[in-house]
Amino acid sequence: MRRIAILGTVIFALTAAGCSSDRLSDRSARALPIISDSTPERRGLLSRLNPLQNIAFRGQTPRSVTGPRASGQLCGVRGLKGEVIPPITSSVAGCGVDAPVRVTHVDGVKLSQGAIMDCETAAALHRWVRRGVKPAVGRAGGGVTGLRVAAHYVCRPRNHRAGARVSEHGRGRAIDISAILLADGSEMSVYEDWNNSRHSRALRQMHRAACGTFGTTLGPGSDGMHEDHFHYDTARHRNGPYCR
Repeated sequence: MRRIAILGTVIFALTAAGCSSDRLSDRSARALPIISDSTPERRGLLSRLNPLQNIAFRGQTPRSVTGPRASGQLCGVRGLKGEVIPPITSSVAGCGVDAPVRVTHVDGVKLSQGAIMDCETAAALHRWVRRGVKPAVGRAGGGVTGLRVAAHYVCRPRNHRAGARVSEHGRGRAIDISAILLADGSEMSVYEDWNNSRHSRALRQMHRAACGTFGTTLGPGSDGMHEDHFHYDTARHRNGPYCR
């Protein structure tokens, strides 16, 4: 009987130890959850190790809504910087932009104000700066650093004439440039330097380069309405680009 009692005591002790060990294991499992690649904890660790991946885990709105790609590409054009903005609607028939962007820099050249337009017009502006403005300016004044924007999106009739058709400005397809800003603080003014100036040749050269890049190219001497600025838009004309 004594041996049986001793054996029972030993079995009870071993059972109690096992239960205690199981409870300890349960507490450890709750305290240290298993982290898989799909859990937020794992993603947070990876994102801290990889700054590029971290962008996806900050609760930000997708880039397609807020602005350009991290590389500085807007409308898929390298060097075109700015932001994507919500569609522009208007109670005026013909005005508005379905997919507008606000452009701030074009191939390293800063605009005097963020200019609203569609991507086709933004891409044309980029080509003009690269192929027209920069080659024409060269090293004069240390090179081009900015463009003075006289007008961009605005819902109005052509040439501000009542009853006229909606301007391409009202469709987000136009931009007006009044001066080229240079690194030394000087500028090439369309109004002041078009004639009899050391900058006349450069202004005329870059204006000619806009023909074909844009659908419409207007400047001093075109129609009396553009004596102090270049008007460029991406309207399509039956007989090809309209350049004056």
